[in-house]
Amino acid sequence: MNHILITGCNGQLGNEMRVLAAEHPRFTYYFTDVAELDITDEAAVRAYVENNAIDCVVNCAAYTAVDKAEDNAELCDLLNRVAPGYLAEAVQNRGGSMIQVSTDYVFDGTRHTPYTEEEPTCPASVYGSTKLAGEQEVMARCASAMIIRTAWLYSTFGNNFVKTMLRLGRERDTLGVVFDQVGTPTYARDLARAIFMALEKGIVPGVYHFSNEGVISWYDFTKAIHRIAGIRTCAVRPLHTDEYPAKAPRPAYSVLDKTKIKHTYGIDIPHWEEALAECMAELEG
Repeated sequence: MNHILITGCNGQLGNEMRVLAAEHPRFTYYFTDVAELDITDEAAVRAYVENNAIDCVVNCAAYTAVDKAEDNAELCDLLNRVAPGYLAEAVQNRGGSMIQVSTDYVFDGTRHTPYTEEEPTCPASVYGSTKLAGEQEVMARCASAMIIRTAWLYSTFGNNFVKTMLRLGRERDTLGVVFDQVGTPTYARDLARAIFMALEKGIVPGVYHFSNEGVISWYDFTKAIHRIAGIRTCAVRPLHTDEYPAKAPRPAYSVLDKTKIKHTYGIDIPHWEEALAECMAELEG
């Protein structure tokens, strides 16, 4: 397994994969975004995989605008279900493997203990439904497929919650953030490290969960971001979910159980606060 195709390379996770690629020089990488490869074009996907002798696809591409997805279900389905199916079938035809990145939104968030990979899925949004359908397409079309569900992704790249809270904290005197949605943030670089661990050790097919360790609300996460950044001029107040209306419902509880990926690959996962400090040191540096 030497030739690795990484799609969605301009996104948060794709960029982190690019950063870490130098630490794994035994692979040959093909980093693509829509300008290099339109993953919704089945013929183009098949040709790219064949022409570059791709052994493994890491699909970091997705439609992730959760609220907009409610009004753009067809496009969301094309990117989150149809396109991963094309990638899976193309690499399967070469006897290769695939890593498909998925989401905590495949669950409705009504539990109160961490979700294992065996829990019944029950998405409550278009985004969650299409990501779940994408998992199923990939598993059906590629015998050596690994699904990694993650949550609350942030990084030094692109737009994300951490960057938004830093900006708003410096612009405003007060800020309201929901406190009744609980989960675990994921530093995209830590997820990228886990993916490289799987590539190095070999794909063990199945569904896995990955986020940083610990549990926190969005409100408490914001307080931690401001504390680390030294922002003291913005008063952060807790909001109920119904005080912050959104088109798509969010899981109230989306903590993921990481036991399976830790045992399978021997991964030591950092606590969310340690990961946040690492990311912010780079952002603020």
